[in-house]
Amino acid sequence: MALTVAAALALAGCVPVFARGGDVPYVQTPDRVVHEMLALAAVRDDDVVYDLGAGDGRIVIAAARWRGARGVGIEIDPDLVSQARREAERAGVADRVRFEAADLFAAPLGDATVVTLYLSPELNARLHPRLLAELRPGARIVSHQFPMADWAPARTVRLSVDGREHVLHLWVVPPRAR
Repeated sequence: MALTVAAALALAGCVPVFARGGDVPYVQTPDRVVHEMLALAAVRDDDVVYDLGAGDGRIVIAAARWRGARGVGIEIDPDLVSQARREAERAGVADRVRFEAADLFAAPLGDATVVTLYLSPELNARLHPRLLAELRPGARIVSHQFPMADWAPARTVRLSVDGREHVLHLWVVPPRAR
């Protein structure tokens, strides 16, 4: 049985904030979870981190600030994009990150070495074939809370933050068949 986005978020113990124009409510990822996502993906200074549904930009900003990576945030709500740009300036990483007001299904992803997601089971399933087609072998994908169709993760991490369980899934794009 497929869960609606609202039901999936309720099960995850999250309170959504509905952003303009999107299929997924904006739910802030706690800072500790952000750091665990970046650690799970083993983000380094030579990585390019794309956050699909970037919200206020916290994952991309943390990747640049704490791990030296470059980053791109794709967010459909222009108000959140403006907020993310302001936060990047405040954090001193505006030269290493960019935020685009775009549909995550239309934005090019080929430069990404790491992709982060906090979407829904349905959107993850829709993204799965696109991620496999556009990302290079070895690229890492980390989803906060939700699986990706029937693609078994390479690793799953559970952590408790503020009394709520958070589940992180890691996948690595496999080599392409010749």
